[in-house]
Amino acid sequence: MRAVVLATGIAVLMAGGPAFAADDKALPPQNAKKLSEIVAKVERRTDFRYVKEVDWDSDGYTITYYTTDKAKVQITYDPVTGEPK
Repeated sequence: MRAVVLATGIAVLMAGGPAFAADDKALPPQNAKKLSEIVAKVERRTDFRYVKEVDWDSDGYTITYYTTDKAKVQITYDPVTGEPK
């Protein structure tokens, strides 16, 4: 019985390994602007309607938004300067 419990515990830990690896994504730099500041810049753009998606990768924040005439706009912002790349 003890061996079954031990084997089950090891199997659960091994199966959870890939879940822990998902946390190895790149993080914004320490001196990065707050995301809320960057989104506020987007919201002040001409004809802005709503933000659809915000994504992060090593290139910066990619913000997808729509305008009042239903055009889809996708811009990548530098995380440190908060300016479009």
